[in-house]
Amino acid sequence: MLEDSPTMNVSADQIAGAKEPHEFAALSLAKTKKPEDLVKWAEGRKIWLSWKLDGLTLVVTYDNGRLRKVVTRGDGHIGTNITHLASAIQGILAKIDYPGHLVIRGEAVISYEDFDKFRMESGEDYANPRNLASGSLSLKDVNEVKKREIHWLPFTLVHSDEEIVSWGDQMAFLEKLGFVCVEHESVDSPDLASVQQAIDGWTKKVTDGKNPYPVDGLVICYDDTVYAQSGSVTGHHATRAGYAFKWQDEAAESVLQYIEWSCAASTITPVAVFEPVELEGTTVKRASLCNISECERLGIGDEGTKIAVIKANKIIPKVIRVNETVGSLHIPEQCPVCQAATKIAVSEASGTRTLRCTNPECPAKQLKKFARFVSKAGMDIDGISEATLSRFVNEGWISRYGDIYRLREHAVEIAQLDGFGEKSSANLMASLDKASAVSDQKLLFALNIPLVGADVAKKLLGRYPLSELIRIAAESEDETVFSAIDGIGPEKSRAFVSWIRDERNRRDLEDLLTEVKVEASEVKASGNRCDQLTFVVTGDVHHYPNRNALKAYIESQGGKVTGSVSRSTDFLINNDPASTSSKNTKARSLGIAIISEDEFLERFVN
Repeated sequence: MLEDSPTMNVSADQIAGAKEPHEFAALSLAKTKKPEDLVKWAEGRKIWLSWKLDGLTLVVTYDNGRLRKVVTRGDGHIGTNITHLASAIQGILAKIDYPGHLVIRGEAVISYEDFDKFRMESGEDYANPRNLASGSLSLKDVNEVKKREIHWLPFTLVHSDEEIVSWGDQMAFLEKLGFVCVEHESVDSPDLASVQQAIDGWTKKVTDGKNPYPVDGLVICYDDTVYAQSGSVTGHHATRAGYAFKWQDEAAESVLQYIEWSCAASTITPVAVFEPVELEGTTVKRASLCNISECERLGIGDEGTKIAVIKANKIIPKVIRVNETVGSLHIPEQCPVCQAATKIAVSEASGTRTLRCTNPECPAKQLKKFARFVSKAGMDIDGISEATLSRFVNEGWISRYGDIYRLREHAVEIAQLDGFGEKSSANLMASLDKASAVSDQKLLFALNIPLVGADVAKKLLGRYPLSELIRIAAESEDETVFSAIDGIGPEKSRAFVSWIRDERNRRDLEDLLTEVKVEASEVKASGNRCDQLTFVVTGDVHHYPNRNALKAYIESQGGKVTGSVSRSTDFLINNDPASTSSKNTKARSLGIAIISEDEFLERFVN
């Protein structure tokens, strides 16, 4: 273990998962939905606005430049020590250039992009990024937590040995130490006009999707930290420590038309389809009901049930109450996509009742994979959102990648779907035609192979053509066959080889290749030590992990490796030069040099 590892610098009394009192109480903030309240609270003093991130608060402590402990907020007075997970959380630094005692509060969050990627690659079902972050921080396996891509963003400097009396200066101080702090903006002379203007700017970032992390409002604090600490404590709130602003939810009443059961990932989610209403400047007619328990809590019934709807945090349509229940909720016994039997799963932790499809091969469970497949970084099929894919999957039109291109067969039916029309259908058909020719790098990324992102795809295809990659992966006895490629390593090699060897994956890939034209990337050598030379490798190797690794090096240096000795061969590599094998015999008869691995290293590597 490295000397600088956080787990090597934790005091002996800190036990992973142990309850621990906070040195400084982490009190909650008073909340409002009225900008007028913020102006009154500000009293004309300079204030700062920042995101109210929707994650878990962690208190991080440093002594003499080294991480000492990481503790969850808990109830604000006592939290849980999770220092053992520090190295798995991005943004928590093991060492900083500060000699004193430092206490920082920040939020552990997972971006929407990383959340979708984890759900897609793991197959695990979480309702939102916050739930995933919460579940992750209860794990003990550091490597498992690392896969969740948790980021910690400081939002408060609780204590430092030197006095920094400006909140803005505190954030600048933390950023100078190397921390990535929560996004923030100042309002120097807060009146209703300037505060409303600032709030409108932050609101637009939410509605435009420009903030990568989930938020549930804004935090407003004084720049003058001495004044902020002079307030009283009322209940669990420090009156001047800050104010939480939540967006006012505009509600509208509507009438339920029907419940659509939408199968995605591992759950079948009830979606309320109701008479259209105008909310936040848009027309809303659908809202997810999350699960059976939420339907039961609200009292959701059948057609005609009267409901009230909002757009939570300006974005997500949500049924907030049932004003009058008509009939009763019908829970389907068959999956709407594959017609397999359904079952109701009950969470041991929360008791939440969720409907699930019992078919592990149900196409709807691949929705996130289909979304990555059509994305700009993937096959770049314009006009197909995840919601659109979900509808096509639930119609039974998509069960594997090639089916997306066969949507051309459903052009007339798509034009008749609610929200489409002939023009939208025609645009989609044009997008499919345009995306029928694709680069091999985009194709490899689009296939959703675990650990194979755009960079890994580029490196693999920079060494071998796609057809050769597939052949080697399918035929090689060694799953680490590509590990010698710079930036790949054994783990990524195993992931790629395992995916190619899976019979269903190979079948789906072969089917897809009948629908698209793949444009090959140019395979480039990274060096010229073996330029214009042809080698044959036989027998065991000792310095390289296997013969494929040796072949990979030769090709990376501009050389060529063939399977048999011929007049075009320049060198036969064999660690037993005196062997009477057929390759050695033929090499001697043609006057071709037979060299050992040591000789190869001396001439072409060292």
